[in-house]
Amino acid sequence: MSARAASKAPPALLVEKRGQALWVTLNRLHAANALTPDQRDELIGIFEAAGGDSSVRVVVITAEGKHFCSGADLSGTTDADPLAIGGVARVLRMGSQRLIASVLDCEKPVVAEIHGAAAGIGAHLALACDFVVASQDARLIEVFVRRGLVPDGGGAYLLPRLVGMTRAKELLLLGDDVSATRAMELGLVTSVVAEAELRPAVVALVQRLETAPTRALSLCKWLVNRSLDSSRDQAFADEAMAQEQNMTTGDSREGIAAFLERRPTDFKGS
Repeated sequence: MSARAASKAPPALLVEKRGQALWVTLNRLHAANALTPDQRDELIGIFEAAGGDSSVRVVVITAEGKHFCSGADLSGTTDADPLAIGGVARVLRMGSQRLIASVLDCEKPVVAEIHGAAAGIGAHLALACDFVVASQDARLIEVFVRRGLVPDGGGAYLLPRLVGMTRAKELLLLGDDVSATRAMELGLVTSVVAEAELRPAVVALVQRLETAPTRALSLCKWLVNRSLDSSRDQAFADEAMAQEQNMTTGDSREGIAAFLERRPTDFKGS
């Protein structure tokens, strides 16, 4: 592609602030929204920045075109020398693994709006989110085994925690398409709606999260994400620390006051 043509190419990511929600849209329609390294790194920066931005109370990841994300863009040259000691591991650590960590560690709730195919790292990007709203045409695909590859981007970490060991092995070792209905049955998605209802359903969810006690949600997310890797003693200690932190927030005081005064809450996200 010439420099002149490249300058006219649409941005690979669209980022828009709507109220207190940050909408991030994958926008590589010609490549079925396959993620490039640059696009991946930009997403990491967006999620990391959103966590510390008090004006953002929820993040949405969505996509233009027929598919949510067909996986990593494997065209062109690789950014790792497979013969270099630790080369592949280093790229994974700084690339796909860091992307998934940025979603899991984001201090705001993250909503995935998926349609069409969510394959490979695209599936893991969706599954790392706190809520996954899928249209009826959506498909989750652990495509790695079809290419003779081992799953990356935390797939073998996420799936057993979402569906258990037996189903995780089924998904990873067979690589079959998982329909939206089946994904719902397995607990991989939050809800499945008709294609025409996808955006309204996501907007309704976002509106609920925008008016929720943001710090309490952040601490709750942190506790749940840590729970399966913690002993009971550690989980209880984490819970006590989270309670201690949350009781200092304005939203906590507002919640208690609203209860005592028998009125609706007015959470400010602080």
